Order: sequence, then structure tokens, then C-alpha cells
Amino acid sequence: MVDKNTLKEYIDACRLVEETEEDIKRLRKKKKTILTDHVKGSNPEFPYQPKSFMVAGVAYTYTDEERLESEERILEERKAAAADCKVRVQKWMNTIPKRMQRIVRFKYIEGLSWEAVADRIGRGATKDSIRKELERFLEIS
Repeated sequence: MVDKNTLKEYIDACRLVEETEEDIKRLRKKKKTILTDHVKGSNPEFPYQPKSFMVAGVAYTYTDEERLESEERILEERKAAAADCKVRVQKWMNTIPKRMQRIVRFKYIEGLSWEAVADRIGRGATKDSIRKELERFLEIS
């Protein structure tokens, strides 16, 4: 069952999925970052000639890698929970009358004011009549 609070959470859940995906990308990029540097040295035997060497490696240790993997798992769990909320609301939306789908979409998904929702619904609807219609519908369902 979906209530008013779940509808409000839906918008945050959608945003949270997007933001968490970005966080995961940043973590994965951090894990792939390879640092390089040049050092100078010489042959250990005669003739001592100067040489330049390139050194490459990652910027984190084994314990850092474990921490990054743990953070990624936590982010994946957060993303999954938010995605579940999204799916639950979207499934519910398919079961309700078309007019209610429009009202819910305009108010909670697009974030319009009640006045703007009434304008979009048309047919002489007022902000108060639309608000009450949705409140009654949510109480019944």
C-alpha cells in the first residue's frame, strides 16, 4: 500500500538512485587511479651513466582497497533500497485510476503546486478540490 509519505519518498528515492550511482562511479574511478612518477639513477657499475626510470602504482593499500569495497557494497545496498521504493510506487501507479495517476504525477513527481495541478487537470478543477480528491483517494486505498 502506498500512502502520502511514500509518495513524498518517491521523489527522494529517484534522486538518491542517481546520486548513489555517481558515488559508486567515483569510488570505482578512485580504485582505478594509477599514479606514475619518474626517478633518476645510474648504472651500478662502470661506466656510471645517468638513467631515468618510470615508476607506477596505485595510491591505496590493501586495507584501503577493503574499505573501498565495503563502501561500494554499502552504496549498492542504499541504491537497491531506493530502487525498491521507486518500483513499489510505479507498480501502484499502474493500478490506480488514470485521473489519480495524473494528479500524483503532477504533484509528487513533477512537484507542482496544487494550483498548477488543478490547471493541468483542467475541467474546472480547483486547487482545493484536487487536494481533497487525492486525500480521499489515499484514505480509501
